Amino acid sequence: MDVQQAIRQRRSVRRYTGAMPNAEHVEQIITAATWAPSGLNNQPWRFKVVEGKLKDGLAQFTKYAAIIQAAPIAVCVFLDKEAMYDRDKDCMAIGACIQNMLLAAHELGYGTCWLGEILKKKDAVHAHLTTPLTCELLAVITLGSAAANPGKGTRRPTASFLL
Repeated sequence: MDVQQAIRQRRSVRRYTGAMPNAEHVEQIITAATWAPSGLNNQPWRFKVVEGKLKDGLAQFTKYAAIIQAAPIAVCVFLDKEAMYDRDKDCMAIGACIQNMLLAAHELGYGTCWLGEILKKKDAVHAHLTTPLTCELLAVITLGSAAANPGKGTRRPTASFLL
């Protein structure tokens, strides 16, 4: 798949078939995430793949519980504060890492949704997942086969963004 095509075709998916993604594909998606640029190549990202009852419990921490419950997998993306050298730069690196995940999943035929509202309860999520105290939740990505075509996206003209 052409990169420009993937960028334009990828959409957030909120309804899933429930079919479990291929484990090798999940590893490929996370590997793609790790190839994002990071300052000093510190690679400050950490991931926890969550499924089953643990995933269903994770859903209780967001008003978008139905999206997490519908997806067969949720990938929690963390900032490892021990690997961090500059919070702003490392958060930008993790944004790039997440974009790599979304595009890799799209290329492999999976749908994803980047959830951030759950960050309001990141401490409760941390306790639920028993993740290291050095890791701060920055996003939850749902992953699975889309139950419906999410449709076409629209964007304002590029010129409207230029200063």
